[in-house]
Order: sequence, then structure tokens, then C-alpha cells
Amino acid sequence: MDDFAIQFCKNVNASDFVLKSEDCSANRKGMRQYLNEEKTNELINGLNRYFERKVQIPRIRRGERQEIETLIAEEALRFADYLRNGREMWIPRIASP
Repeated sequence: MDDFAIQFCKNVNASDFVLKSEDCSANRKGMRQYLNEEKTNELINGLNRYFERKVQIPRIRRGERQEIETLIAEEALRFADYLRNGREMWIPRIASP
């Protein structure tokens, strides 16, 4: 995830942002910068493609490969099991880039 974010940010320019006025509190307005619509869509689509990539880590139930999104969900389940004293030890399975 870190690598994806860093690589995406390398291609972001000042022109990719828009400035918007927003309410900061009841009596005060402030300015915020956001990615423009085109760059936001590029970020979301790229992130979806990233989470759909396959990694060579066996699934809990079957298969030798899985999507990164599935791996994250499985690790959350394994960690929760560890926290509830269902496992003596938890070592996260890490996907190599």
C-alpha cells in the first residue's frame, strides 16, 4: 500500500488540485485543497486495481493465490482469533511487491 501511494504521488502536480471554501466551525470559513475529479478517479481506479492483484500466499481454505483484498480480510480474521486467545501466536503473512 505504501509503495502504491508513493508511486501515485510522484505523478501529482499542483494543477491536479482544486481549492474549495468550507465551514471550519460555526462562525468561520476556511480553504481546503482536494484532488480534482480526474486525478481522484485515477487514484480510485488505481487503488482498486492494486487490491485486485494476486499474491502467492495460500488462502485459509483453498488455493495457492489470492487477491490482496482477500489477504487483508484473512489477516484481520487471523489477528482477531489471536486476540481472542484462539491462537498462541500470530505472524502476519506479508505479500512481496
